[in-house]
Parts: sequence; C-alpha cells; structure tokens
Amino acid sequence: MRFLFIFLKKQSFFLLFIFLEFIAILLLVNHNNYHKTNIINSSNVITGSFNSVFSAISDYFFLKEANYQLSKENALLLNAGIYLSQVSDSSYIKDTTYRFIPARVISNTTRNRNNYIMINKGRSHGVEKEMGLVSPAGIAGIIISVSENYSSAMSLLHKDTRISARLKNNGQMVDVSWNGIDYKKGIVENIPTHIIPSHGDTVITSGYSFVFPENIIIGTIGEKIEQGGNLNRAELYFSTDFNNLYYVYITENLASAELDSLEMDINNE
Repeated sequence: MRFLFIFLKKQSFFLLFIFLEFIAILLLVNHNNYHKTNIINSSNVITGSFNSVFSAISDYFFLKEANYQLSKENALLLNAGIYLSQVSDSSYIKDTTYRFIPARVISNTTRNRNNYIMINKGRSHGVEKEMGLVSPAGIAGIIISVSENYSSAMSLLHKDTRISARLKNNGQMVDVSWNGIDYKKGIVENIPTHIIPSHGDTVITSGYSFVFPENIIIGTIGEKIEQGGNLNRAELYFSTDFNNLYYVYITENLASAELDSLEMDINNE
C-alpha cells in the first residue's frame, strides 16, 4: 500500500491532467451533438471489432462440436431413407438397406503401404467387422477390428483393399485398388478391352460386396489409361481426401446375416 501512495504522489500531475481531459471531453460531448455522434460511431466501430474477434474465437472452439452435430443429423437423414443413390443425371432411388452410424476419426495414416483409420465408435455402438466406412465425399475403408468403444478400419489406401465398382456412364463392372504411392490416386482394373473409359468418368460402388451401398462415388478416371492384353487399366483420382479426414459414416448392411446365409447355402451345394 505504501508503494501505491508513493506512485500516486509521483504521478499526481499526470493523473490530474487525465481527469481534467476526461471532464473536458464529457462536457464537449454533452453540449455538442456533432462530436457526440462521432464518438458514438467510433465506439460502435471499436465494439463491433471486438465482438467480431470474440465471435470468431468462439466459432473456432465450437467448430468441432458443430461439425459432429452436423454429421449426426446427416446420419439421421440417411437412416430415414433420405440417402439417395444417383442412377442417372435425372433419376434417383432410395436405399434403406443400410444403417449409417456417424463417427469421428481419431487416427489416420496415408504415407504407409498399408494404412489404417481409427474411429471413436465400437461394439457398444453396434459396429462389427466388415462394415464399410464412407466419408462425406466417398469411400474410405472397411472395418477390420472392433473393441468396446473404438474400431480400426483398413483404409482404401491399403495393398489388400479391393472394391467392387462400376463405371457410372455404362454400368461396366470393374475393380478398384490403391497404387501404393499417392494417397490421391488409385487404379481401376479389369476393364474389358472393348471399354475405353474417358478422362473424368465417374467410378461408383457396385453394391455387390454387401459392405457398401451401390452408387457411392469412389473417384474419377485420370489421364493415364493402359490398353493391352486381355483387360485395360486406368488411373483413378479418389473423391475422398484421405489427408483431410475427420468425420465418417459406418455402413451397416441390415440384411447381411440373411445374405451371408444364402451365400453359404450356395457354396455348400
């Protein structure tokens, strides 16, 4: 307290000057509408700037929660049958065979030969092995390991991943795999020699694997198309950005048990 009094005594003239300036400004504002308006406008600008900054900061901290809430709302729409499989440019069909479970990515690799995606949903949320994993932009992977609250998926960026697909423009069945080099690119294989895809053609899921619904986009044909031999191959640009993967959906085939039983009966004949 003693030091405070010493400081006030040393700065008494300066503090008196500040006080008198404040009184002068107050009198000027109260008796002059022009200056009063200018000061109010200036204070509004300053206040607005501070509010914008604080709003931006708040939005940043709540962005993750907002995105997660949005993913849950999207899943509700998907489960309600709003998921639309695009068959052509002008016609759509509903697909209600699948249930969609929203999840957040907690670990993801893209630079290894075999890459994996870990998510924050597991057995307690209804997740099982061999369920699909899709991003808002397209295919992401296949669940291979499940614990009570977490799951691990074999990414599309894995040497053993092969997706049953087809060319959207003509329905031709093909297979999709990863080239093992670039996380943005894959390979479209087993293209009949009489089919020559064009750069930019869309590749979608076939629906034959019981893991993914049909007509989910996988990517688009690149510029490199290899012709020769019995089958053609083409470069594929993945629609999913695996280096920017945060929220995904787990695809549960509600008819998988029945389909597996039928498949087993066929194999036993």
